[in-house]
Amino acid sequence: MRVCQNRTCKKQGAVKVLAAFTALPIPGVTVTASSCLGQCGNGPMVLVLPDMVWYSGVQPNEVSLLIENHLLGGQRVQQMLYYRFHPQK
Repeated sequence: MRVCQNRTCKKQGAVKVLAAFTALPIPGVTVTASSCLGQCGNGPMVLVLPDMVWYSGVQPNEVSLLIENHLLGGQRVQQMLYYRFHPQK
C-alpha cells in the first residue's frame, strides 16, 4: 500500500494518514510513503496494491475503516473510492 507524501497531499494531511496506518500494523501488509501518485488536488491519496484500488481524500480518522473493511474484510470502502478510477455505479 502506498500513501502519497508529495507536496500537495502533505498540505492535505497525508503525514497524519501515513502515521495512522503505521500505528495500526496489519500482518502481511506493507505501508510505504510514496512520491507523487499523479492525482494532485484529490489527496491524501492511498493506493492499495496489487489490487490497484485508489482512495482519495483519506483522513486519519478513516484509516481504521479502510483497514477493517478493505485490508481485513476484502470489501472496498465505496464512499472513499477515487471517482476517476472507480466510477460510482
